[in-house]
Amino acid sequence: MSDIGFIGLGNMGAALARRLMAEHTLHVWDLNPAAVEALVADGAVAANGPAGVGASGASLVITCLPTSAQVGEVLFGADGLADALASGALVADMTTGDPLATREMAARLAERGIDMIDAPVSGGVIGAEQGTIAIMVGAPEALFEKVRPAFEAISPNIFHAGETGSGHAMKLVNNMISSCVRLATFEGLALAVKAGIEPTRFAEILSKSSGRSYVADTTLPKFIIPGRLDQGFGLALMYKDLSLATKLGQDMKAPLMTGVHAREVFRMALNELGEDVDISQIMKIFEHAAGVDVCEAQKSA
Repeated sequence: MSDIGFIGLGNMGAALARRLMAEHTLHVWDLNPAAVEALVADGAVAANGPAGVGASGASLVITCLPTSAQVGEVLFGADGLADALASGALVADMTTGDPLATREMAARLAERGIDMIDAPVSGGVIGAEQGTIAIMVGAPEALFEKVRPAFEAISPNIFHAGETGSGHAMKLVNNMISSCVRLATFEGLALAVKAGIEPTRFAEILSKSSGRSYVADTTLPKFIIPGRLDQGFGLALMYKDLSLATKLGQDMKAPLMTGVHAREVFRMALNELGEDVDISQIMKIFEHAAGVDVCEAQKSA
């Protein structure tokens, strides 16, 4: 068993941290004291700020935060992690972040003899809890092999996407595709209900047809049709990811007509539904446009 530092104990971070705790001693910190206390109750060790995590002796520190800007603050701000880490330490950023910002931070850390890689995840909190989540690693080959044993405590689904920043790029592309599929499926569901098709029947048929996807197989029957239940991922967070994906497209001079459209639909949904709603609530946009209520249609079926 080895010591690992973990910074960022939100819904996803806490789930990932709990997987690691089964095999490692975890030194944890979060701005939310209650999140820290919950992990400490299960055996983690509380650290006093980012620098406290760095001073714990952990040779691997994982960050899982909402944005790359927050990662930068944790690393280089007051009481920052970078000043406390020993040369030879490794930072693995599991944030859904900006690949170009990650490469800049990695370069700054390299000047101190500290390595940084990116390792965002996909599969939701449930995937993290069940140990099935995909981990997309951007790292030189040697660092990928170095971190693999720790990540195996989280999930067997570990993928080497390429050099540093590639994991974040892959995650942004994945979330852009996922968002586009989500919007098309929700729009189709609203149309199908208006045409007289019962919602659960729509999901059953779609999941066995050429339009099938994770949204059809899982999101519709588990979260949308029963009553737009929370999936534990904010609408604003997905808008952030889409904004990063389309920014990457601009940086790479790659046109993203569909991705930009999805980003603007999410922006419209945030304006109409509020900044603090779950991603499931975007279904209301399509229901309102079509003049239907999917949940009521299911109840009356």
